[in-house]
Amino acid sequence: MNFMQAFKMAFKSIASKKTRSFLTMLGIIIGVASVVIMVSVVQGQNKKQMEYLEAMGDNKISVYAYQRYETSGSVSGLLYEYCLGMQDLVVGVTPQIEVWQEITIKYGAKTFNTQNWDDWEKRISLKLGSDQFGVCNNYTLGGGRELSFLDIEKTNQVCVLGGGAKTLLFDFVDPVGETIFINNQPFLVVGWYEPTGVEGMSDMDNVVLLPYTFNRTLNNNEQIRQYVVKARSASATTLAIAKLKAFLGGFITEDNGFYDVSSNNNWADQMQQQSLMQSLVLGAIAGISLLVGGIGIMNIMLVTVTERTREIGIRKAIGAERKSIIVQFLIEAAVICGIGGIIGIGLGCMGSLIAGKFLLQGMILWPSMVITVGAFTFSVVLGVLFGLYPAIKASSLQPVDALRAE
Repeated sequence: MNFMQAFKMAFKSIASKKTRSFLTMLGIIIGVASVVIMVSVVQGQNKKQMEYLEAMGDNKISVYAYQRYETSGSVSGLLYEYCLGMQDLVVGVTPQIEVWQEITIKYGAKTFNTQNWDDWEKRISLKLGSDQFGVCNNYTLGGGRELSFLDIEKTNQVCVLGGGAKTLLFDFVDPVGETIFINNQPFLVVGWYEPTGVEGMSDMDNVVLLPYTFNRTLNNNEQIRQYVVKARSASATTLAIAKLKAFLGGFITEDNGFYDVSSNNNWADQMQQQSLMQSLVLGAIAGISLLVGGIGIMNIMLVTVTERTREIGIRKAIGAERKSIIVQFLIEAAVICGIGGIIGIGLGCMGSLIAGKFLLQGMILWPSMVITVGAFTFSVVLGVLFGLYPAIKASSLQPVDALRAE
């Protein structure tokens, strides 16, 4: 018997008992669909997180530092001066302050509130930063100019709008030169940033940036504790972090304060490792369904051997070799699992699209080729492995005993 005949017999056997064949495939279908959906969701979640980090900026160093008693000058001033001396490693440095108090922002008949948590898409946040805020946070200037050193030094009532805030306040009109009112105080719009384009992350675009010297009036003169330092490259990031830790450790101790220095690059590596671990764990959990389906395949194939004992006896009596009988039953088991795998992949693709829409804010989630091919291959291999024992048992039957079977 050649392989083509074996495949024809396998399809004929499956078609003759459609209901039983479908129920046999069910475990494989559920297992493959589960693997595809779970791994796709984890990969989609990781992709969204990576997009967020990329939008925030590569080689971005986050610094958290404060002193209870400032004996050698403010942390802001010292950090700024130190970063100026590291221009071979550092592009810029800025305080990263968000005003958490309730602030109203008006332009014409439009009014927005920084405490509007009910409608996240229309909430505008008020940020305070330096003239290097844009470069440190990976914003691209769309029109006008950045804040200037003089704006910071003189606390000029000027602002730069994020792409989302520009749209909310001005629609498609160029806002440069217009005046908005923040807590009824006029602020001249001197520039605006292009939208970051990160889906579902409107908080990165719905910002109004003011000079950080307004910390005194808008933030009750709270001590500045958060900063962003932009490194020139990935290698420069590692060295800059080491130097910043040594610098801050020179005047901030456990007795008078606290500091922490970290980078987006480290977070990205950690996220990828966590994503890999989640994929492996979820894939293993879903793989249990495949194993259960494989046991079902073995059970049905043993039943099939019993039902076709006389057929096996006749084939052996006319000279069929053991390997041809083994191949026949292995192919039948592989075909059942292969069909189940294809159906499972189809359901997994549909499930992934649904999961992307409801779990990942409308993200189009499509399984990668590696996942689909891997799931199909594993299902076929599983069929062969679990079909091996019934196939060997069938080939071991003696012709005389097989022919006596009713």
